[in-house]
Amino acid sequence: MMMAAEQVEIVDNGEIIDSLSHHTSGEYSSSTILLREDNAEHDVVKNCFLSGMGTLHAADTTIVSVRKTSTQRITTKAKLAASIVFAEAMKRKNGGDANVRYGWYSGGSKEEIERIVSYGFSSREIEKFEKDDRSHGVGIHFLHHTCSLAAAVLGEADEEGIQHLLLCRLILGKPERIISGSKQSHPSSVQYDCGVDSLENPRKYVVWSCNMNSYILPSHVVSFKSPRLRGLSRGVGGLGRARSPCVSFPVLMSVLSKSLDHPRMNVLMTSYDDFRKGKVRREQLVRKIREVIGDELLLDIIKNHRNSD
Repeated sequence: MMMAAEQVEIVDNGEIIDSLSHHTSGEYSSSTILLREDNAEHDVVKNCFLSGMGTLHAADTTIVSVRKTSTQRITTKAKLAASIVFAEAMKRKNGGDANVRYGWYSGGSKEEIERIVSYGFSSREIEKFEKDDRSHGVGIHFLHHTCSLAAAVLGEADEEGIQHLLLCRLILGKPERIISGSKQSHPSSVQYDCGVDSLENPRKYVVWSCNMNSYILPSHVVSFKSPRLRGLSRGVGGLGRARSPCVSFPVLMSVLSKSLDHPRMNVLMTSYDDFRKGKVRREQLVRKIREVIGDELLLDIIKNHRNSD
């Protein structure tokens, strides 16, 4: 029974598989274990992260480290054992399928991720999404494990320019669709267990606050550097902490007006006017720009503009 409790699962090519034992060799800290580059689990998580970054960004990204949560502390062992129990209970509730998935936590600084790994999720994380008028409900938000780029853009770089992403094991059970902008904060009925943006092809998962420390188990932390990504975060959203020069919103709008069709440009100008009037926050404008243009095209536009300067 103890051996089973110390097994974890990780993703590989979109599937959930059994991993190596939790006692992987590495450098230990109080909450995480540093996985060596020749470790098989390191490669699986690294490949999962890079494949979700897309070819353009993956080529420009350097993996600094991959860490896994440690089970050396009694409290962490208890969380792992509890997660297994909750997954079994979810199987019984939903006809044998607990719907266990892996997802990237949507944004977060190094300090926030360290706090989550050590102590779990709290109301502080809930408040971030409560204030977001475009979020799919009020809860803890994750992105599908193939969407690491979208999660990375929302993250913050530390003082060394390194960003950190948290991969979590999620017990989703039976999902229900939650529309963008919804303020729903719990299941609409007892038959549902979590929220998603789409039932057919979900990219976003929402775990409600009542279940956040029962259905979420932090799994791995990927630390990386991506100059191209930092350029996007600084210039468009100010979401990172880097302070080097960037493309301002007025300049960006001027450049976009030369590249986009009128319908898309009108949508962006409406959002930009709302931003200048204080009706929407910077993060909301950033999301709208990314939604209308797409990350790949947006990065190319910014890069071409800088090269022309």
